Order: sequence, then C-alpha cells, then structure tokens
Amino acid sequence: MSRIGLKPLEIPEGVEVKRDGNTVTVKGPKGELTRNIHPDMKVVIDDQVLTVERPSDKKEHRSLHGTTRSLIANMIEGVHKGFEKALEINGVGYRAQKQGEKVVVNAGYSHPVEVDPIEGIDIDVPQNTRIVVKGIDKELVGAVAANIRAIRPPEPYKGKGVRYEGEQLRLKEGKTAK
Repeated sequence: MSRIGLKPLEIPEGVEVKRDGNTVTVKGPKGELTRNIHPDMKVVIDDQVLTVERPSDKKEHRSLHGTTRSLIANMIEGVHKGFEKALEINGVGYRAQKQGEKVVVNAGYSHPVEVDPIEGIDIDVPQNTRIVVKGIDKELVGAVAANIRAIRPPEPYKGKGVRYEGEQLRLKEGKTAK
C-alpha cells in the first residue's frame, strides 16, 4: 500500500493546477511545468487540495500511485519555490568561471570544459570553487548538476574533483612503504 500516494497535496497560494486528459499543467510565480501522467491514475482537485487516486490494488497501480503523487508535488514545489543544487570544486588549479551564459570549468585537463545551460536552468558561479544550478524542474536541475559533476568526479585518494555540496567521500588509504 502506497503511503506517499495517499497523502493529500496542499496547493500553495499563487499556484494553479489543471488536468486535461493525461496531462497535468502547473502554473506558478516562477513558471509553468507540464507532464503526462499514466491514464489509470486519477487526479482530483478540491479546494486547493490535490489527491491522486488509483483504480485497483494491482502492483502496477500501487507503484504508479506514489510516483505520480511525488512527480506532481515536485512540479508544485518547483513553480512555487524552485530547486537548486550546489557543487564544490576541490583540487589545485581546479576552478570555474562564468563567461556570458556559459560556465568554463578547469579541472586538470589540457583544455577547459565549457558547459552550456539548458533552457529553464540557471548556472551561477558565486566563487571560483562553487557552482550553483537553479531551475523549476527538479529532474532537469539534477541532470545538469550530474553532468557538471561528471566532468571530473571526485577521486578516492585525495578527493580532488567536482562533488555535490555536503557529499561525503570515503578516502582510501594510499600505498605504504616497507
């Protein structure tokens, strides 16, 4: 039984949710998001409270129930507050800088790596060792942050590379001499 799917969603002030067939559209102060949901899932909107209902207790419907509710909740939070993911750059000579819309990352390669922001995503560089990815679509923010991290993932011996802010690394012990 899905406990997440059963929770009702409060729709905040200034956010508008519409359902048209299998499409759910959420408008808010930060923008608009649209997503197709499974045709079996039923979205009910009552007095600024949204609930997701499933037709049966089949395994497929139970798994879609919580997923659909979570996706709609993320859309509502995204257009109301937005999402952000921060990355840290560790290593001698490793840095990032913003050039126009692009972000240029120097991460120990023979060439700088350029990152172009996707539509709907803002990339800020408040310090040369910190990158902040912001947007209203949680999935897109996470994907862009993962692509930036993939430029140079943290290595296990010294921890050099690009990591998420607050990410815990287990550093390995190096070789020992006899």
